[in-house]
Amino acid sequence: MNGLALYQRPAEPASWRIPLPHTAAAVPVARALVRTALAEVEHAADPDTAELLTAELVANAVEHTDGRGPIELVVELLPSGCQVEVHDPDPAPPGHLTRPVIEEPDPWQEGGRGLLLIRALSSSCGHRPTPSGKAVWFRLPAIPGQRRPA
Repeated sequence: MNGLALYQRPAEPASWRIPLPHTAAAVPVARALVRTALAEVEHAADPDTAELLTAELVANAVEHTDGRGPIELVVELLPSGCQVEVHDPDPAPPGHLTRPVIEEPDPWQEGGRGLLLIRALSSSCGHRPTPSGKAVWFRLPAIPGQRRPA
């Protein structure tokens, strides 16, 4: 084929479900897995945003839940975009993910912005109960005309 190859969306969803250790080491592993999943199928969702938001979800799961068991990363690639979920053993909903923020985070504090990033950069986000705790998720749309570098 001559010229540029245009991106073709996958006709059927592709998904991955990966257990991760309940430690900080899970964050870079999750980032790499999401980037690899998006690259494997030449998906048109923005990989940088997907990586950043995945890191926030995994870091929150590690930091704010006890280590009773592994956390789980679920990546689903759809023709309309991608959805990433992180499952953890704590049934309590995450802070201000779906509720309006009453007060802004302290600019001098290191933390407190992850859920704001997820809300601001995803097309939608939320959480749901699971039999073993909860799943926190975000969706990113496919970017029309997104091309991969040669």
